[in-house]
Amino acid sequence: MVRTPTPDDRFSFGLWTVGWTARDQFGDASRPALDPWEYATKLAELGAWGVTFHDDDVVPFGSDDATRADILRTFKKAVDDAGLVVEMVTTNTFTHPVFKDGALTSNDRSVRRFGLRKLLRNVDLAAELGATTFVMWGGREGSEYDGAKDVNAALDRYAEGIDTVAAYIKQQGYDLRVALEPKPNEPRGDILLPTVGHALGLIAKLDNGDIVGLNPETGHEQMAGLNYTHGIAQALWAGKLFHIDLNGQRSIKYDQDLVFGHGDLLSAFFTVDLVENGFPGGGPTYDGPRHFDYKPSRTEGMEGVWESAAANMEMYLLLAEKAKAYRADPEVQAAFEKAGVLELAQPTLGAGETIQDLLADRSAFEDFDADAAAEREYGFVRLNQLAMAHLVG
Repeated sequence: MVRTPTPDDRFSFGLWTVGWTARDQFGDASRPALDPWEYATKLAELGAWGVTFHDDDVVPFGSDDATRADILRTFKKAVDDAGLVVEMVTTNTFTHPVFKDGALTSNDRSVRRFGLRKLLRNVDLAAELGATTFVMWGGREGSEYDGAKDVNAALDRYAEGIDTVAAYIKQQGYDLRVALEPKPNEPRGDILLPTVGHALGLIAKLDNGDIVGLNPETGHEQMAGLNYTHGIAQALWAGKLFHIDLNGQRSIKYDQDLVFGHGDLLSAFFTVDLVENGFPGGGPTYDGPRHFDYKPSRTEGMEGVWESAAANMEMYLLLAEKAKAYRADPEVQAAFEKAGVLELAQPTLGAGETIQDLLADRSAFEDFDADAAAEREYGFVRLNQLAMAHLVG
């Protein structure tokens, strides 16, 4: 049996996950909506450590200041009483029709200014509640028609908006970092910053990019047919993995938001292996929350909501146990050695070696026996089979 999760595991849930009433574009809600603070106690009982939310998950859009303050007091007390932390806050810039053409990249300048003010207001809220990450998902920043958007100008405006948020965080002295969340499509036909690589490219152009990183989501990368583990690996390599969203996805289709591990199980195993064990040859590691961004199936009632929340944590812990055993297995370490996995950490140029030294080294090219080197067997299939054996055994 897998152990019970504890706050030390740093599992966190978005309010939009357990709080999803299962309304979609084809059907009405199949579950009741609870008040946002009603989810805290049960999540804590299940072993969660933290909770996250969009501003509109807690305070209805358009609420006056007094109502907003009262709701937030009630919510904060419930979270504190449950022993949870608010580890991340994000902003809803996609539900209200005003954002139908985006927030930071809308063709309407007044909408861009409104969206930016909404974001800055919630930066203040995130800092007030003690969050350390401010996620920005640009779900409406995109288009359906290529001629409808000046992409050069849109990327300028996107960068301007993100840089403004980051600059404000610095000006206020907040202990916050911005994490961009890529997604290729849905709800827009094409979303700007569709992948980890696209987002890293934009961050490199920012004036305040030192506090801007990434919040990659399993399903968002896999929707584009990409490898989520490789995505978070590149973000780690770049020093930009600030937060992660875990869920399940089965191939290239709509964003399913399944329970973590209920999609591509082998990919989930290697994701947990990377997060928990780090790279085989050393290097940067992730020490942030294990955040679940899933949706309980529309077929479930409230009992199923809590069962699915528990299932996310159980799946992660099961995979963590198996990944630990996988790395500790002498056969696996021997297979790493044969495959050259550890050899890859050795720099191609020797210490102090210059380009001229490489050009002068005849063994590197002129005397190199390519045919003999081509006979090397790497044993990748056996290595992967060992992973499979640990996963299903």
